[in-house]
Amino acid sequence: MGSPTINSVTADKGQGAGAPAWLQSATAEVWAKFLLALAGLALAFGAALFSTVSGEAGHLWASVILAAVALLMAAFVGLVTVPYLAQRVALERLRQTFHYEVTKAGVVYALVTLVIGFAAQNTGNNLLFIVVSAMLAAILVSGVVSGLVLRGLRLDVRLPDHVFAGRAAVGRIGLRNSRRLLPSFSVRVVPARKEKKVRKQWRWEPTTFVFPLNRPPQNQWVRLRDYRVRRVEVAGAPPGIFEGMVYFPYLPPQVELTADLELRFDRRGRYCESSFGVATRFPFAFLTKTRHVALQREILVYPPVEPPDELFEILPLVRGEWESFVRGRGSDLYRIREYLPEDSARHVDWKATAKSGSLKVREFSREDERKLCIVFDNPPAGLISDAAYERAVNLAASLAWHFSSQDAEVSFVVTGWGRSVELNEFLARLAVVEPNRGPHDDQPPRLGMPHEDALREIGLGKSGEYNIVLTARPSGSLPTSWWNCSYFVFLGPEGSTRGSKTGSKTVR
Repeated sequence: MGSPTINSVTADKGQGAGAPAWLQSATAEVWAKFLLALAGLALAFGAALFSTVSGEAGHLWASVILAAVALLMAAFVGLVTVPYLAQRVALERLRQTFHYEVTKAGVVYALVTLVIGFAAQNTGNNLLFIVVSAMLAAILVSGVVSGLVLRGLRLDVRLPDHVFAGRAAVGRIGLRNSRRLLPSFSVRVVPARKEKKVRKQWRWEPTTFVFPLNRPPQNQWVRLRDYRVRRVEVAGAPPGIFEGMVYFPYLPPQVELTADLELRFDRRGRYCESSFGVATRFPFAFLTKTRHVALQREILVYPPVEPPDELFEILPLVRGEWESFVRGRGSDLYRIREYLPEDSARHVDWKATAKSGSLKVREFSREDERKLCIVFDNPPAGLISDAAYERAVNLAASLAWHFSSQDAEVSFVVTGWGRSVELNEFLARLAVVEPNRGPHDDQPPRLGMPHEDALREIGLGKSGEYNIVLTARPSGSLPTSWWNCSYFVFLGPEGSTRGSKTGSKTVR
Protein backbone atom coordinates (compact mmCIF):
# COMPACT_ATOMS: atom_id res chain seq x y z
CA MET A 1 0.00 0.00 0.00
CA GLY A 2 1.19 3.48 -0.73
CA SER A 3 2.06 5.89 2.02
CA PRO A 4 1.69 9.57 1.15
CA THR A 5 4.15 12.10 2.50
CA ILE A 6 2.61 14.71 4.74
CA ASN A 7 5.12 17.27 3.50
CA SER A 8 5.63 17.05 -0.25
CA VAL A 9 9.20 18.36 -0.14
CA THR A 10 10.29 15.35 1.93
CA ALA A 11 11.45 12.35 -0.08
CA ASP A 12 12.22 8.78 0.86
CA LYS A 13 15.76 7.97 1.80
CA GLY A 14 17.64 6.63 -1.18
CA GLN A 15 15.22 8.08 -3.70
CA GLY A 16 17.27 11.11 -4.72
CA ALA A 17 16.47 12.24 -8.22
CA GLY A 18 19.08 13.39 -10.70
CA ALA A 19 19.09 16.61 -12.70
CA PRO A 20 17.30 15.16 -15.78
CA ALA A 21 14.51 13.75 -13.64
CA TRP A 22 14.17 17.04 -11.72
CA LEU A 23 13.90 19.02 -14.97
CA GLN A 24 10.92 16.86 -15.97
CA SER A 25 9.17 17.15 -12.62
CA ALA A 26 6.33 19.49 -11.65
CA THR A 27 8.67 21.37 -9.30
CA ALA A 28 10.88 22.41 -12.23
CA GLU A 29 7.81 23.71 -14.06
CA VAL A 30 6.85 25.81 -11.04
CA TRP A 31 10.33 27.28 -10.81
CA ALA A 32 10.34 28.03 -14.55
CA LYS A 33 7.02 29.88 -14.24
CA PHE A 34 8.31 31.77 -11.22
CA LEU A 35 11.54 32.85 -12.94
CA LEU A 36 9.55 33.83 -16.03
CA ALA A 37 7.31 35.99 -13.85
CA LEU A 38 10.34 37.65 -12.24
CA ALA A 39 11.93 38.32 -15.63
CA GLY A 40 8.69 39.74 -17.00
CA LEU A 41 8.17 42.01 -14.02
CA ALA A 42 11.80 43.17 -14.20
CA LEU A 43 11.41 44.05 -17.89
CA ALA A 44 8.14 45.83 -17.16
CA PHE A 45 9.78 47.79 -14.34
CA GLY A 46 12.72 48.72 -16.60
CA ALA A 47 10.36 49.83 -19.38
CA ALA A 48 8.44 51.97 -16.89
CA LEU A 49 11.67 53.64 -15.70
CA PHE A 50 12.78 54.38 -19.26
CA SER A 51 9.30 55.71 -20.03
CA THR A 52 9.62 58.16 -17.14
CA VAL A 53 13.10 59.24 -18.21
CA SER A 54 11.95 59.68 -21.84
CA GLY A 55 8.99 61.78 -20.71
CA GLU A 56 11.23 64.07 -18.67
CA ALA A 57 13.62 64.37 -21.65
CA GLY A 58 10.77 65.48 -23.92
CA HIS A 59 10.53 62.32 -26.06
CA LEU A 60 6.76 61.92 -25.95
CA TRP A 61 6.35 59.01 -28.36
CA ALA A 62 9.18 57.04 -26.79
CA SER A 63 7.60 57.55 -23.38
CA VAL A 64 4.19 56.35 -24.64
CA ILE A 65 5.66 53.26 -26.34
CA LEU A 66 7.72 52.28 -23.32
CA ALA A 67 4.74 52.76 -20.99
CA ALA A 68 2.61 50.55 -23.27
CA VAL A 69 5.34 47.89 -23.30
CA ALA A 70 5.51 47.99 -19.49
CA LEU A 71 1.73 47.55 -19.23
CA LEU A 72 1.72 44.68 -21.74
CA MET A 73 4.55 42.92 -19.93
CA ALA A 74 2.78 43.26 -16.58
CA ALA A 75 -0.50 42.04 -18.11
CA PHE A 76 1.30 39.05 -19.65
CA VAL A 77 2.77 38.06 -16.29
CA GLY A 78 -0.59 38.53 -14.59
CA LEU A 79 -2.49 36.40 -17.10
CA VAL A 80 0.03 33.61 -17.72
CA THR A 81 2.08 32.97 -14.59
CA VAL A 82 0.26 34.41 -11.60
CA PRO A 83 -2.92 32.22 -11.89
CA TYR A 84 -0.82 29.10 -12.31
CA LEU A 85 1.36 29.86 -9.28
CA ALA A 86 -1.67 30.84 -7.21
CA GLN A 87 -3.40 27.57 -8.11
CA ARG A 88 -0.35 25.56 -7.14
CA VAL A 89 -0.13 27.35 -3.79
CA ALA A 90 -3.85 26.83 -3.16
CA LEU A 91 -3.62 23.12 -3.92
CA GLU A 92 -0.58 22.71 -1.73
CA ARG A 93 -2.25 24.49 1.15
CA LEU A 94 -5.43 22.47 0.64
CA ARG A 95 -3.43 19.25 0.67
CA GLN A 96 -1.68 20.27 3.87
CA THR A 97 -4.76 21.55 5.66
CA PHE A 98 -4.32 22.12 9.36
CA HIS A 99 -7.08 21.88 11.89
CA TYR A 100 -6.68 23.66 15.20
CA GLU A 101 -8.53 22.78 18.37
CA VAL A 102 -7.99 24.69 21.59
CA THR A 103 -7.51 22.49 24.64
CA LYS A 104 -8.71 23.24 28.16
CA ALA A 105 -5.17 24.11 29.18
CA GLY A 106 -4.99 26.53 26.25
CA VAL A 107 -8.24 28.24 27.29
CA VAL A 108 -7.01 28.67 30.86
CA TYR A 109 -3.64 29.94 29.62
CA ALA A 110 -5.30 32.45 27.29
CA LEU A 111 -7.55 33.75 30.10
CA VAL A 112 -4.58 34.15 32.43
CA THR A 113 -2.66 35.98 29.70
CA LEU A 114 -5.65 38.26 29.11
CA VAL A 115 -5.97 39.07 32.82
CA ILE A 116 -2.27 39.86 33.15
CA GLY A 117 -2.47 41.98 30.01
CA PHE A 118 -5.31 44.07 31.47
CA ALA A 119 -3.36 44.44 34.69
CA ALA A 120 -0.26 45.58 32.79
CA GLN A 121 -2.33 48.10 30.81
CA ASN A 122 -3.97 49.53 33.93
CA THR A 123 -0.87 49.68 36.15
CA GLY A 124 1.77 50.45 33.54
CA ASN A 125 4.13 47.99 35.23
CA ASN A 126 6.91 47.05 32.83
CA LEU A 127 7.41 43.67 34.52
CA LEU A 128 3.82 42.70 33.74
CA PHE A 129 4.35 43.74 30.10
CA ILE A 130 7.42 41.50 29.97
CA VAL A 131 5.43 38.59 31.43
CA VAL A 132 2.59 39.08 28.91
CA SER A 133 5.11 39.25 26.07
CA ALA A 134 6.71 36.01 27.20
CA MET A 135 3.32 34.29 27.46
CA LEU A 136 2.28 35.47 23.98
CA ALA A 137 5.66 34.32 22.64
CA ALA A 138 5.02 30.88 24.17
CA ILE A 139 1.77 30.63 22.19
CA LEU A 140 3.62 31.58 19.00
CA VAL A 141 6.40 29.10 19.71
CA SER A 142 3.83 26.39 20.38
CA GLY A 143 2.24 26.92 16.96
CA VAL A 144 5.57 26.96 15.11
CA VAL A 145 7.03 23.93 16.90
CA SER A 146 3.89 21.83 16.51
CA GLY A 147 3.96 22.56 12.77
CA LEU A 148 7.61 21.44 12.61
CA VAL A 149 6.77 18.25 14.51
CA LEU A 150 4.20 17.26 11.85
CA ARG A 151 6.42 18.01 8.86
CA GLY A 152 8.16 15.24 6.98
CA LEU A 153 6.03 12.38 8.38
CA ARG A 154 4.93 9.46 6.23
CA LEU A 155 1.80 7.52 7.17
CA ASP A 156 0.92 3.97 6.18
CA VAL A 157 -2.15 1.99 7.26
CA ARG A 158 -2.11 -1.78 6.72
CA LEU A 159 -5.40 -3.65 7.12
CA PRO A 160 -6.04 -7.41 7.42
CA ASP A 161 -7.37 -9.22 4.36
CA HIS A 162 -10.16 -11.17 6.07
CA VAL A 163 -12.28 -9.65 8.85
CA PHE A 164 -15.44 -11.10 10.38
CA ALA A 165 -18.15 -9.12 12.11
CA GLY A 166 -18.00 -9.51 15.88
CA ARG A 167 -14.40 -10.75 15.85
CA ALA A 168 -11.39 -8.69 16.75
CA ALA A 169 -8.81 -8.21 14.00
CA VAL A 170 -5.42 -6.55 14.11
CA GLY A 171 -4.34 -3.80 11.75
CA ARG A 172 -1.07 -1.94 11.70
CA ILE A 173 -0.24 1.74 11.47
CA GLY A 174 3.23 2.79 10.43
CA LEU A 175 4.64 6.30 10.85
CA ARG A 176 8.03 7.30 9.44
CA ASN A 177 10.00 10.45 10.16
CA SER A 178 11.84 11.13 6.90
CA ARG A 179 13.75 14.16 8.22
CA ARG A 180 17.48 13.80 8.75
CA LEU A 181 17.97 15.72 11.99
CA LEU A 182 14.78 16.68 13.79
CA PRO A 183 12.76 14.10 15.73
CA SER A 184 9.01 14.27 16.34
CA PHE A 185 7.36 14.18 19.74
CA SER A 186 3.91 13.22 20.99
CA VAL A 187 2.32 12.37 17.62
CA ARG A 188 -1.11 10.77 17.37
CA VAL A 189 -2.77 9.13 14.38
CA VAL A 190 -6.51 9.79 14.47
CA PRO A 191 -9.41 9.18 12.08
CA ALA A 192 -10.59 12.04 9.93
CA ARG A 193 -13.11 14.43 11.41
CA LYS A 194 -16.66 13.49 10.43
CA GLU A 195 -20.05 14.98 11.04
CA LYS A 196 -21.71 12.43 13.33
CA LYS A 197 -24.81 14.34 14.39
CA VAL A 198 -28.02 14.29 12.42
CA ARG A 199 -28.57 17.72 10.91
CA LYS A 200 -31.27 19.30 8.79
CA GLN A 201 -30.84 20.90 5.41
CA TRP A 202 -33.04 22.17 2.59
CA ARG A 203 -33.37 19.88 -0.41
CA TRP A 204 -35.17 20.04 -3.74
CA GLU A 205 -37.57 17.13 -4.36
CA PRO A 206 -39.57 16.32 -7.51
CA THR A 207 -43.33 16.63 -7.28
CA THR A 208 -46.35 17.28 -9.52
CA PHE A 209 -48.27 20.54 -9.86
CA VAL A 210 -52.01 19.78 -10.18
CA PHE A 211 -55.12 21.87 -10.64
CA PRO A 212 -57.77 21.70 -9.21
CA LEU A 213 -56.35 20.27 -6.02
CA ASN A 214 -59.53 18.70 -4.63
CA ARG A 215 -60.28 16.49 -7.63
CA PRO A 216 -59.09 12.94 -8.35
CA PRO A 217 -56.11 12.63 -10.72
CA GLN A 218 -58.18 11.58 -13.74
CA ASN A 219 -60.37 14.70 -13.45
CA GLN A 220 -57.65 17.29 -12.90
CA TRP A 221 -57.13 19.83 -15.67
CA VAL A 222 -53.40 20.44 -15.22
CA ARG A 223 -50.67 17.98 -14.20
CA LEU A 224 -47.15 19.35 -14.62
CA ARG A 225 -43.80 18.22 -13.34
CA ASP A 226 -42.67 20.46 -10.51
CA TYR A 227 -40.18 20.71 -7.66
CA ARG A 228 -40.56 21.65 -4.02
CA VAL A 229 -38.15 22.52 -1.24
CA ARG A 230 -38.25 20.47 1.94
CA ARG A 231 -36.14 20.48 5.04
CA VAL A 232 -34.93 16.93 5.59
CA GLU A 233 -32.71 15.30 8.15
CA VAL A 234 -29.29 14.27 6.91
CA ALA A 235 -27.48 11.64 8.89
CA GLY A 236 -23.82 12.00 9.66
CA ALA A 237 -21.07 10.13 7.91
CA PRO A 238 -21.06 6.34 8.37
CA PRO A 239 -18.56 4.88 10.80
CA GLY A 240 -15.02 4.62 9.55
CA ILE A 241 -12.46 1.91 9.94
CA PHE A 242 -11.36 2.74 13.47
CA GLU A 243 -12.12 5.04 16.35
CA GLY A 244 -9.77 6.41 18.95
CA MET A 245 -6.09 7.04 18.27
CA VAL A 246 -2.63 5.51 18.00
CA TYR A 247 0.04 7.32 20.02
CA PHE A 248 3.75 7.67 19.19
CA PRO A 249 5.55 9.45 22.06
CA TYR A 250 8.89 9.79 20.26
CA LEU A 251 9.80 9.32 16.62
CA PRO A 252 13.54 9.60 15.84
CA PRO A 253 14.71 10.96 12.49
CA GLN A 254 14.99 8.51 9.58
CA VAL A 255 13.07 5.87 11.60
CA GLU A 256 9.74 4.15 11.02
CA LEU A 257 7.69 2.95 13.98
CA THR A 258 4.63 0.71 13.83
CA ALA A 259 1.78 0.08 16.23
CA ASP A 260 -0.91 -2.60 16.21
CA LEU A 261 -4.50 -1.45 16.08
CA GLU A 262 -7.40 -3.62 17.21
CA LEU A 263 -10.35 -3.47 14.82
CA ARG A 264 -13.83 -4.68 15.68
CA PHE A 265 -16.93 -4.30 13.54
CA ASP A 266 -20.44 -5.07 14.74
CA ARG A 267 -22.00 -5.46 11.29
CA ARG A 268 -21.01 -6.86 7.93
CA GLY A 269 -20.41 -4.50 5.04
CA ARG A 270 -17.87 -2.29 3.34
CA TYR A 271 -16.05 0.22 5.53
CA CYS A 272 -14.08 3.06 3.95
CA GLU A 273 -11.77 5.76 5.19
CA SER A 274 -10.77 8.54 2.80
CA SER A 275 -8.32 10.36 5.02
CA PHE A 276 -6.52 10.17 8.32
CA GLY A 277 -5.22 12.80 10.69
CA VAL A 278 -1.78 13.20 12.26
CA ALA A 279 -2.10 15.34 15.40
CA THR A 280 0.09 16.68 18.17
CA ARG A 281 -0.16 18.84 21.28
CA PHE A 282 3.57 19.35 21.56
CA PRO A 283 5.15 21.33 23.20
CA PHE A 284 2.76 23.06 25.67
CA ALA A 285 -0.61 21.37 24.95
CA PHE A 286 -2.28 24.72 24.28
CA LEU A 287 -3.55 23.58 20.86
CA THR A 288 -4.23 20.27 19.18
CA LYS A 289 -2.89 20.72 15.67
CA THR A 290 -4.06 18.11 13.15
CA ARG A 291 -2.83 17.70 9.61
CA HIS A 292 -5.13 15.69 7.35
CA VAL A 293 -3.57 13.11 5.06
CA ALA A 294 -5.48 11.91 2.00
CA LEU A 295 -5.16 8.13 2.29
CA GLN A 296 -7.89 5.90 0.86
CA ARG A 297 -8.43 2.64 2.70
CA GLU A 298 -11.25 0.12 2.40
CA ILE A 299 -12.03 -3.06 4.29
CA LEU A 300 -14.67 -5.72 3.65
CA VAL A 301 -16.23 -7.20 6.78
CA TYR A 302 -17.62 -10.71 6.37
CA PRO A 303 -20.76 -11.88 8.20
CA PRO A 304 -20.15 -13.58 11.55
CA VAL A 305 -19.46 -17.31 11.34
CA GLU A 306 -20.13 -18.17 14.97
CA PRO A 307 -22.69 -21.00 14.84
CA PRO A 308 -26.18 -19.68 15.64
CA ASP A 309 -28.89 -21.76 17.29
CA GLU A 310 -30.44 -22.57 13.91
CA LEU A 311 -27.18 -24.16 12.76
CA PHE A 312 -27.18 -26.71 15.59
CA GLU A 313 -30.75 -27.65 14.68
CA ILE A 314 -30.03 -27.93 10.97
CA LEU A 315 -26.69 -29.78 10.95
CA PRO A 316 -27.94 -33.24 12.11
CA LEU A 317 -30.78 -33.17 9.59
CA VAL A 318 -28.56 -31.96 6.77
CA ARG A 319 -25.92 -34.59 7.46
CA GLY A 320 -28.50 -37.37 7.40
CA GLU A 321 -30.11 -36.18 4.19
CA TRP A 322 -26.73 -35.64 2.54
CA GLU A 323 -25.34 -39.05 3.50
CA SER A 324 -28.53 -40.67 2.25
CA PHE A 325 -28.09 -38.86 -1.05
CA VAL A 326 -24.45 -39.88 -1.56
CA ARG A 327 -24.54 -43.52 -0.40
CA GLY A 328 -22.94 -45.83 -2.94
CA ARG A 329 -19.87 -48.03 -3.35
CA GLY A 330 -17.03 -46.11 -1.79
CA SER A 331 -14.85 -47.00 1.20
CA ASP A 332 -16.65 -44.93 3.84
CA LEU A 333 -19.10 -47.28 5.61
CA TYR A 334 -22.57 -45.80 5.48
CA ARG A 335 -24.67 -48.60 7.09
CA ILE A 336 -25.30 -52.34 7.30
CA ARG A 337 -28.58 -53.47 5.76
CA GLU A 338 -30.41 -56.54 4.48
CA TYR A 339 -29.05 -58.29 1.41
CA LEU A 340 -30.78 -57.56 -1.92
CA PRO A 341 -30.55 -59.74 -5.06
CA GLU A 342 -28.61 -57.07 -6.98
CA ASP A 343 -25.93 -56.77 -4.27
CA SER A 344 -22.47 -58.24 -4.78
CA ALA A 345 -21.39 -61.13 -2.54
CA ARG A 346 -18.10 -59.42 -1.74
CA HIS A 347 -19.93 -56.81 0.32
CA VAL A 348 -21.58 -59.37 2.62
CA ASP A 349 -20.78 -58.71 6.27
CA TRP A 350 -20.34 -62.26 7.59
CA LYS A 351 -20.09 -61.24 11.25
CA ALA A 352 -23.37 -59.34 11.11
CA THR A 353 -24.89 -62.24 9.13
CA ALA A 354 -23.84 -64.77 11.78
CA LYS A 355 -25.24 -62.65 14.59
CA SER A 356 -28.57 -61.92 12.92
CA GLY A 357 -29.12 -65.18 11.06
CA SER A 358 -29.83 -63.38 7.76
CA LEU A 359 -27.57 -62.04 5.04
CA LYS A 360 -26.27 -58.55 5.77
CA VAL A 361 -24.30 -56.33 3.40
CA ARG A 362 -22.20 -53.25 3.97
CA GLU A 363 -23.24 -50.06 2.19
CA PHE A 364 -20.65 -47.36 1.50
CA SER A 365 -20.83 -43.67 0.65
CA ARG A 366 -19.35 -42.45 -2.60
CA GLU A 367 -16.34 -40.37 -1.70
CA ASP A 368 -15.81 -39.27 -5.27
CA GLU A 369 -19.29 -37.78 -5.39
CA ARG A 370 -19.46 -35.95 -2.07
CA LYS A 371 -20.46 -32.67 -3.67
CA LEU A 372 -22.35 -29.99 -1.81
CA CYS A 373 -23.71 -26.64 -2.96
CA ILE A 374 -24.84 -23.94 -0.55
CA VAL A 375 -27.34 -21.59 -2.20
CA PHE A 376 -28.48 -18.25 -0.80
CA ASP A 377 -31.64 -17.38 -2.73
CA ASN A 378 -31.64 -13.61 -2.30
CA PRO A 379 -35.24 -12.54 -1.65
CA PRO A 380 -36.87 -9.34 -2.94
CA ALA A 381 -36.79 -6.24 -0.77
CA GLY A 382 -39.55 -6.16 1.83
CA LEU A 383 -40.40 -9.86 1.65
CA ILE A 384 -38.84 -10.57 5.05
CA SER A 385 -37.82 -8.27 7.87
CA ASP A 386 -34.35 -6.77 8.08
CA ALA A 387 -33.55 -8.80 11.19
CA ALA A 388 -34.62 -12.05 9.52
CA TYR A 389 -32.56 -11.16 6.44
CA GLU A 390 -29.44 -10.57 8.51
CA ARG A 391 -29.96 -13.87 10.35
CA ALA A 392 -30.29 -15.64 7.01
CA VAL A 393 -27.04 -14.11 5.74
CA ASN A 394 -25.26 -15.11 8.97
CA LEU A 395 -26.64 -18.64 8.71
CA ALA A 396 -25.45 -18.96 5.11
CA ALA A 397 -21.98 -17.80 6.13
CA SER A 398 -21.89 -20.23 9.08
CA LEU A 399 -22.95 -23.16 6.88
CA ALA A 400 -20.31 -22.30 4.31
CA TRP A 401 -17.63 -21.98 7.00
CA HIS A 402 -18.59 -25.34 8.54
CA PHE A 403 -18.84 -27.45 5.40
CA SER A 404 -15.75 -25.95 3.77
CA SER A 405 -13.67 -27.87 6.32
CA GLN A 406 -15.39 -31.18 5.51
CA ASP A 407 -14.09 -33.88 3.17
CA ALA A 408 -16.24 -32.78 0.25
CA GLU A 409 -16.28 -30.62 -2.83
CA VAL A 410 -18.27 -27.54 -1.83
CA SER A 411 -19.50 -24.76 -4.10
CA PHE A 412 -21.41 -21.61 -3.27
CA VAL A 413 -24.14 -19.63 -5.02
CA VAL A 414 -25.72 -16.25 -4.34
CA THR A 415 -28.56 -15.83 -6.81
CA GLY A 416 -27.72 -13.07 -9.22
CA TRP A 417 -23.96 -13.39 -8.56
CA GLY A 418 -23.15 -16.76 -10.10
CA ARG A 419 -21.36 -19.81 -8.73
CA SER A 420 -18.09 -19.82 -6.82
CA VAL A 421 -15.85 -22.49 -5.31
CA GLU A 422 -13.85 -20.07 -3.16
CA LEU A 423 -15.09 -19.62 0.39
CA ASN A 424 -13.67 -16.10 0.73
CA GLU A 425 -15.36 -15.01 -2.49
CA PHE A 426 -18.70 -16.29 -1.20
CA LEU A 427 -18.22 -14.53 2.13
CA ALA A 428 -17.28 -11.32 0.30
CA ARG A 429 -20.54 -11.50 -1.65
CA LEU A 430 -22.49 -12.08 1.54
CA ALA A 431 -20.73 -9.10 3.10
CA VAL A 432 -22.31 -6.66 0.64
CA VAL A 433 -25.45 -8.48 -0.49
CA GLU A 434 -28.73 -6.58 -0.19
CA PRO A 435 -32.30 -7.65 -0.94
CA ASN A 436 -33.15 -7.67 -4.63
CA ARG A 437 -34.77 -4.43 -5.75
CA GLY A 438 -36.88 -4.70 -8.84
CA PRO A 439 -38.64 -2.04 -10.94
CA HIS A 440 -41.74 -2.09 -8.71
CA ASP A 441 -40.30 -1.52 -5.27
CA ASP A 442 -43.15 0.80 -4.37
CA GLN A 443 -45.51 -2.21 -4.33
CA PRO A 444 -45.33 -4.50 -1.29
CA PRO A 445 -44.27 -8.02 -2.28
CA ARG A 446 -46.55 -11.01 -1.72
CA LEU A 447 -45.40 -14.39 -0.52
CA GLY A 448 -46.81 -16.06 -3.60
CA MET A 449 -45.31 -13.59 -6.04
CA PRO A 450 -42.54 -15.29 -8.04
CA HIS A 451 -39.41 -13.20 -8.18
CA GLU A 452 -36.43 -13.57 -10.43
CA ASP A 453 -36.22 -17.32 -11.10
CA ALA A 454 -32.52 -17.77 -10.46
CA LEU A 455 -32.87 -21.22 -8.87
CA ARG A 456 -33.72 -22.72 -12.24
CA GLU A 457 -30.73 -21.02 -13.81
CA ILE A 458 -28.24 -22.68 -11.45
CA GLY A 459 -29.70 -26.10 -12.34
CA LEU A 460 -30.84 -27.62 -9.05
CA GLY A 461 -31.06 -31.39 -9.43
CA LYS A 462 -29.04 -31.52 -12.65
CA SER A 463 -25.47 -31.13 -11.38
CA GLY A 464 -25.32 -34.25 -9.20
CA GLU A 465 -24.76 -32.11 -6.08
CA TYR A 466 -26.65 -32.05 -2.85
CA ASN A 467 -27.94 -28.53 -2.21
CA ILE A 468 -28.62 -26.56 0.94
CA VAL A 469 -30.93 -23.76 -0.17
CA LEU A 470 -31.85 -20.76 1.97
CA THR A 471 -34.92 -19.25 0.37
CA ALA A 472 -38.01 -17.18 1.13
CA ARG A 473 -40.10 -18.81 -1.61
CA PRO A 474 -43.25 -20.71 -0.59
CA SER A 475 -42.61 -24.43 -0.23
CA GLY A 476 -45.45 -25.21 -2.64
CA SER A 477 -43.73 -23.30 -5.45
CA LEU A 478 -40.70 -25.61 -5.49
CA PRO A 479 -40.67 -28.55 -7.96
CA THR A 480 -40.76 -32.04 -6.50
CA SER A 481 -37.50 -32.98 -8.22
CA TRP A 482 -35.63 -30.39 -6.16
CA TRP A 483 -36.71 -31.97 -2.87
CA ASN A 484 -34.91 -35.21 -3.72
CA CYS A 485 -31.50 -33.50 -3.86
CA SER A 486 -31.90 -30.45 -1.63
CA TYR A 487 -32.43 -29.39 1.94
CA PHE A 488 -34.46 -26.17 2.13
CA VAL A 489 -34.17 -23.57 4.86
CA PHE A 490 -37.21 -21.33 4.56
CA LEU A 491 -36.77 -17.72 5.61
CA GLY A 492 -39.87 -16.50 7.41
CA PRO A 493 -41.00 -12.86 7.67
CA GLU A 494 -40.91 -12.68 11.48
CA GLY A 495 -38.52 -13.38 14.28
CA SER A 496 -39.36 -16.89 15.54
CA THR A 497 -37.95 -20.25 14.51
CA ARG A 498 -39.93 -23.41 13.99
CA GLY A 499 -39.42 -26.74 12.28
CA SER A 500 -41.24 -27.98 9.21
CA LYS A 501 -41.48 -31.13 7.24
CA THR A 502 -38.60 -33.48 6.51
CA GLY A 503 -35.93 -32.03 4.28
CA SER A 504 -36.58 -28.43 5.24
CA LYS A 505 -36.31 -25.93 8.07
CA THR A 506 -38.07 -22.62 8.58
CA VAL A 507 -36.05 -19.70 9.97
CA ARG A 508 -38.09 -16.64 10.81
